Amino acid sequence: MRETELDTPARPDVATALRWARARVAGMDARILLRHVLQCQAAWLAAHPEAQLDPSDWAEYRLLIERREAGEPIAYLVGEREFYGFGFLVTPAVLIPRPETELLVELALAHFAARRSVRVLDLGTGSGALAIALAKELAGADVTAVDRSREALLVAMANAARLHASVSFVQSDWFGALEGERFELIVANPPYVASDDPHLAEGDVRFEPPTALASGPEGLDDLAEIVAAAPPHLEPGGWLFLEHGYNQAARVRGLLTDAGFASIASWKDLAGTERVSGGQWLGRHG
Repeated sequence: MRETELDTPARPDVATALRWARARVAGMDARILLRHVLQCQAAWLAAHPEAQLDPSDWAEYRLLIERREAGEPIAYLVGEREFYGFGFLVTPAVLIPRPETELLVELALAHFAARRSVRVLDLGTGSGALAIALAKELAGADVTAVDRSREALLVAMANAARLHASVSFVQSDWFGALEGERFELIVANPPYVASDDPHLAEGDVRFEPPTALASGPEGLDDLAEIVAAAPPHLEPGGWLFLEHGYNQAARVRGLLTDAGFASIASWKDLAGTERVSGGQWLGRHG
């Protein structure tokens, strides 16, 4: 039987609060949210099970646990998620950064770390995680990040200021506001979930912006649009890297082939899934 509110004191200690929370959510979530409320480290929490919570902290904790029990993502509840070793502010206006997207950073570093300067474009920047990680890690990078959402750009700009990253932000629907601009590297983590995918009604993604997730009946609409529109915005020899779904690598390689890219390949994430595909633009511009 679950512990009721009446069974819990008005000022519970840490151990009692965690026991109450673990009856409702996963133990790790219970600890993360209590650390967030108390602004403490994990070691302090473990060492002070007898410490009493202030009534205001207990009220805040209960609310967060109830929201988590209803399925709201931890990242939105605490307002932060780590990506490539950096802490990023996140809100429901942006997609929560995923570990698999770090592969885009690693590929960029592998291809451009030796370059003294490189113009980089991040399409659909969201929280700014990818653009900011590249600005911080790729020496001499001149990074531009675009998103169609003004709310997302405000989050990204706050993250850039917080992490002291030099990134230019532009409100744009993909390349729409970038006429005449060319880059040596274009990266994107666009929407790639099929619009009728049942997973859109499950788990954390229920709370994320739908426009950052779904893209047509096969999840390929935005990927196809980006590949087709990218060549005029790439310098000869420039690279395009795209994150995509677990079963879309062959289709994306086909799109790149049809668009005239060379050196086309796919790369696997830590789970062994082909997660990023890309190619090099060798053509010339008139």
